[in-house]
Amino acid sequence: MKPDGGPPLTKQEIMEQNNRKVSVLFMLFGTLFCVCLITANVLETKQLSFGPVNLTAGIIVFPISYIINDVVCEVWGYQRTRMLIWMGFAMNFLFVVFGAIADWIPGAPYWHGEEGFHVIFGLAPRIALASFIAFIAGSFMNAYVMSRMKLSSGGKNFSARAILSTVVGEGIDSIIFFPLALGGVIPWEEMPSLMISQVTLKTLYEIAVLPVTIRVVAFTKQHDHEDVFDKDINYNIFNILKI
Repeated sequence: MKPDGGPPLTKQEIMEQNNRKVSVLFMLFGTLFCVCLITANVLETKQLSFGPVNLTAGIIVFPISYIINDVVCEVWGYQRTRMLIWMGFAMNFLFVVFGAIADWIPGAPYWHGEEGFHVIFGLAPRIALASFIAFIAGSFMNAYVMSRMKLSSGGKNFSARAILSTVVGEGIDSIIFFPLALGGVIPWEEMPSLMISQVTLKTLYEIAVLPVTIRVVAFTKQHDHEDVFDKDINYNIFNILKI
């Protein structure tokens, strides 16, 4: 019923009211999502080796963005996730642009950190471009798989959906990212093992924190009274404002 005592709200009016509400938890997830993406772009400039396994330091933080993707898609649905992905893209783009400008401006004569600064921000635009393309493809596939599997399973088997969507999303992300970002920087013969290692370890990362993810999803659903099923929605990734 309306606050003035009028007739009950229609379904459309309820949906419009909900869309005008700002969820604190959604804002927190969005902030963390953007921070993880920006941090990962910087960390990707460092390569790591653990015995025969070659990795980039981005593995420390980047899988968290896929976990957030899963949580948001599970609770608020594909349309909110689509907005989150594009928001992360925009914030990442701004960071790279400002970093490139700062790298281009000559440093003070007394400053001796130019070389180290350029190593990170000089390579960052190339890494960012590859990251943007890979991120869009991988993130949207991750969200799409989560959304469709939730519908087909009736909301059951969250663990299986989270793991499978991560394998698909991370696989596409790695196949696109590493050749574009690091081709010529690392030997090409190392590329397949690097991609396989990244996908495997990121998936294991998600499995390891799955108990926490499940609890976060349950708490968020209870707190916001949301559990969206994406029935009859438009999966067009460019339909950004439709939430």
